[in-house]
Amino acid sequence: MSDTVVKVSDLQYRVAGRAIFDGLDLEARRGRVTAIMGPSGTGKTTLLRLITGQVKPDRGRVEVFGQHVASLRKPELYALRRRMGMLFQNGALLTDLNVFENVAFPVREHARLPEAVLRQLVLTKLHAVGLRGAADLMPAELSGGMARRVALARAIVMDPELLIYDEPFVGLDPISMSVIVRLIRELNDALGITSIVVSHDVDELASIAHHSYLLSGGKVVADGSPAQLRDSPLEVVRQFMSGEPDGPVPFHYPAPDYHAQLLGKHEVGRSGDRS
Repeated sequence: MSDTVVKVSDLQYRVAGRAIFDGLDLEARRGRVTAIMGPSGTGKTTLLRLITGQVKPDRGRVEVFGQHVASLRKPELYALRRRMGMLFQNGALLTDLNVFENVAFPVREHARLPEAVLRQLVLTKLHAVGLRGAADLMPAELSGGMARRVALARAIVMDPELLIYDEPFVGLDPISMSVIVRLIRELNDALGITSIVVSHDVDELASIAHHSYLLSGGKVVADGSPAQLRDSPLEVVRQFMSGEPDGPVPFHYPAPDYHAQLLGKHEVGRSGDRS
């Protein structure tokens, strides 16, 4: 059995002619927490869409469990996705279902279990995230941190081999964030799964990641342990890891000459720059 669960090779992907990835290479190894970091707009969430087969690359390969994702037919792709769990950025709970039914939803869709077995399975997953007592609550009754933990219970209810987290720390207070950080590492170790965490929260990732990748300019600009990234001599890496406002990652989005635009030499309409 290969030690590599996800392998991205020479990946190129464009949107409206703009290169999101241009020769991206990275991998996630079995049983480890792999962090993917980068400034906003570097395509971190887009990479997850490529890994899960929601979009196809223009060039290169994305392999998951040894399968070339872009070449899979729908039944094969759906079977591959059943081996994955996904914690969405906003939790994405179904608002008309209570906590129990939110977690039970994937099981009802993909399996035919007796209700007694289903109940035991769901309560076990809720207990793992500390929310067995909240099974009857509705999503509107949950705090942000609780909703994220319910979403995590739903992500693990099918016992996935690969668990993917898309910005799991966004909008959480320090206590809730600490709980999610601890759960990511504990679930990874206890369940023996592989985890990919996409985030820009350096300190949180440093405490749980075995290996980290920093994306910029459509490629991996640095990778290694969190300590190795902090010691990198590259200016773009130092800027991101220390949170400096000035550096290779610019503050301003590319624009025409400022004074010329103010004087009307470059018109700007409702749809953007029309120079």
